[in-house]
Amino acid sequence: MKQAIVARTDIGMGQGKLAAQVAHASLSAYEKADSQLRRQWKDGGQKKVVLKGESERQLHELAEIANSEGIPNALVRDAGHTQLEPGTVTALAVGPAADDRIDRVTGELSLF
Repeated sequence: MKQAIVARTDIGMGQGKLAAQVAHASLSAYEKADSQLRRQWKDGGQKKVVLKGESERQLHELAEIANSEGIPNALVRDAGHTQLEPGTVTALAVGPAADDRIDRVTGELSLF
């Protein structure tokens, strides 16, 4: 069991902003998972990987794949209070789900 969080590299987020957006995405996708997936993931140590995303379009495409696979996922849009314009898509979390299911969606991406 794991969760993959894809964060955009093309919008120049600072490290603090990046960390906050990854956390928002992780929690939002977790909340969309059913109770059995949440329990399995928590019991297994809440494994996460953070991956590089190159564009908003790529995050939307990955979300569509996750949806078609029935994997919980969440796109995050920034509120625009600090570094980014309101509504900027910053991150996508995929899972929690079995490792092989996550890899079918995000397996080609590089670690952040």
